[in-house]
Amino acid sequence: MSAQEIPAPPLLTPYKMGRFDLSHRVVLAPLTRQRSYQNVPQPHAILYYSQRTSKGGLLITEATGVSDTAQGYPDTPGIWTKEQVEAWKPIVDAVHAKGGIFFCQIWHVGRVSNTGFQPNGQAPISSSDKPLTPQLRSNGIDVAQFTTPRRLRTDEIPNIVNDFRLAARNAIAAGFDGVEIHGAHGYLIEQFMKDQVNDRTDQYGGSLENRCRFTLEIVEAIVNEIGADRVGIRLSPFATYSEAGDSNPKALGLYMVEQLNKHGILYCHMVEPRMKTVGEICQCPHSLVPMRNLFKGTFIVAGGYTREDGNSAVAGNRADLVAYGRFFLANPDLPKRFELDAPLNKYDRETFYISDPVIGYTDYPFLEGTA
Repeated sequence: MSAQEIPAPPLLTPYKMGRFDLSHRVVLAPLTRQRSYQNVPQPHAILYYSQRTSKGGLLITEATGVSDTAQGYPDTPGIWTKEQVEAWKPIVDAVHAKGGIFFCQIWHVGRVSNTGFQPNGQAPISSSDKPLTPQLRSNGIDVAQFTTPRRLRTDEIPNIVNDFRLAARNAIAAGFDGVEIHGAHGYLIEQFMKDQVNDRTDQYGGSLENRCRFTLEIVEAIVNEIGADRVGIRLSPFATYSEAGDSNPKALGLYMVEQLNKHGILYCHMVEPRMKTVGEICQCPHSLVPMRNLFKGTFIVAGGYTREDGNSAVAGNRADLVAYGRFFLANPDLPKRFELDAPLNKYDRETFYISDPVIGYTDYPFLEGTA
């Protein structure tokens, strides 16, 4: 058989995602890199994202703050000021120049913060005033300290919804193809959705419908602002990051998908139940298949995937697309390596979150002769 006759691995087959023609199904997962000094995207991000772009490939940015109260980590980017929007433009242009499709992930960390990250040293905001116990940072060394949050008043919630809407508008102004709402991993949106955190007694607390109301108001506002065909959301119903677990994660996942269908959004990006915490894969009985089967748009999965089980997920129709984080971080040409079944560079966890604009960021090698 000649090389042309060997069928492409499932991950390397084309896929039509709404208006976007993808040439393959390997997605750059959103990855916090903490190299956006003073919350402004930097020129070194142009090379970082451009390196990871392939024609017809989908990339999702690192989590990007929607307002000055949204931050909880050093040097994460935002998209609420004119300066930030302008700084994103050359990054977006570089991805488009290579034929990539680029979505901006927008977030608010809620209580996963402290007064040092907040305007005027105020308390972080959340659905609740339940404090978060100090957490070991992802590098396994530093301990993050959190300030007891301030519970949002009912009348303040529309302002936060509006911050998300404006961030989405700004993302389109910066040239992005769409936005991914960060509704995962224990941040503000999950602090409303999950009953381990949400202890409200107003229309945003109590029942599953009430707990999901804030999220769905954000979805609706963004859909009305930029169009459903440019909106995705990331959810992790089964995860327990930052003490944000739920007593019935499957019901939460199914309810959210059912409601998202009503808004007709482009994609739903779900984190596998096996990812209980960052980087820790566990055996578990749960599956995303019921959500996959119920959702009418594009379904993206993430969480500990290898080339082999990514191919298997696509072949078995358990996902349309598969997002890769650490592998893509360390292998800028990951789709090409998957196509050739080439060996992968090993990632260096020690440099994931350092401030260096090159080391651990744009210095991972390409396959010989493909850069």
